Amino acid sequence: MAALCEEDPSLERHFKGHRDAVTSVDFSRAKKQLASGSMDSCLMIWSMKPQMRAYRFLGHKDAVLCVQFSPSGHLVASGSRDKTVRLWIPSVKGESTVFKAHTGTVRSVHFSSDGQSLVTASDDKTIKVWTVHRQKFLFSLSQHINWVRCARFSPDGRLIVSSSDDKTVKLWDKTSRECIHSFCEHGGFVNHVDFHPSGNCIAAGSTDSTVKLWDVRMNRLLQHYQVHSSGVNSLSFHPSGNYLVTASSDSTLKILDLLEGRLLYTLHGHQGPATCVAFSRDGDLFASGGSDEQVMVWKTNFDADYGEAVKPQKYCSSVDGTHGTGTVSILEQRLTLTEDKLKECLETQQKIIQNKTN
Repeated sequence: MAALCEEDPSLERHFKGHRDAVTSVDFSRAKKQLASGSMDSCLMIWSMKPQMRAYRFLGHKDAVLCVQFSPSGHLVASGSRDKTVRLWIPSVKGESTVFKAHTGTVRSVHFSSDGQSLVTASDDKTIKVWTVHRQKFLFSLSQHINWVRCARFSPDGRLIVSSSDDKTVKLWDKTSRECIHSFCEHGGFVNHVDFHPSGNCIAAGSTDSTVKLWDVRMNRLLQHYQVHSSGVNSLSFHPSGNYLVTASSDSTLKILDLLEGRLLYTLHGHQGPATCVAFSRDGDLFASGGSDEQVMVWKTNFDADYGEAVKPQKYCSSVDGTHGTGTVSILEQRLTLTEDKLKECLETQQKIIQNKTN
């Protein structure tokens, strides 16, 4: 399958303007803008058009730790050490509304896929859900026993996943507001967590230098990667679901091939810790930020044919095993494979999938 890859990822642009470490990056849906937050208390909106000036938004009174565009691209949410969340209109005026969201630092903001709700995570050990229209508080989730670093809605909006300095990843049912499972395999603070585009599994990165993937229906570990030499600060799924990009304090970005269960690329660019990373909505680009105050934009390149070759559900769902009883997760199965057996196994699995389809 590696023969389908066209080129290595390439650095397209880099933006300078922040005066302290970059903490978060996110593309607008149409890739016309890129938002970044920083320890310098500023939110920057960068234009992807050459020669267009960036906007610097001032309003937060302390470090901006998280930013995200709404699905429509008409709003940008930011969370800060000043305990507030702001919703900005990403235009030259930089207008925003502000609300006191938590009693501690706000580490994470995330819009639901319909753009109607916002989930926030905080050092006050809680996750809160709000309406976007009036910033009305809806409910709080509070079973973590340490800072909550990250919280994300599932693609269908039915679940919420959170990660914490209590070394757990928790899965919540949005309707019942109950914690339906806790994943406790990490040995360090869990900095970042996100849902696979299919909604069937989650990935998390930790200060223990590992990346782990779990099936959220079977509540079991699918894959474990130890490819970094220092803590994993951020991660992002490619929209095809076939790849995962990670950012680490070892100063590198890594691209993992989830179909083959292996490291695909190591990218060097940042001087010092790489703090954040995010794919664009279409996967053509990804952006990274670092403690070197730089925002970098990379061209993906490697996904020219892969997206059509294998669909996400073919490896995040389970297929009937050829040995024994029950089902065997393809991702989990690959954990035990050696490189020389990988090709044979992939061909067998493709036949299984083909038989199930026919």
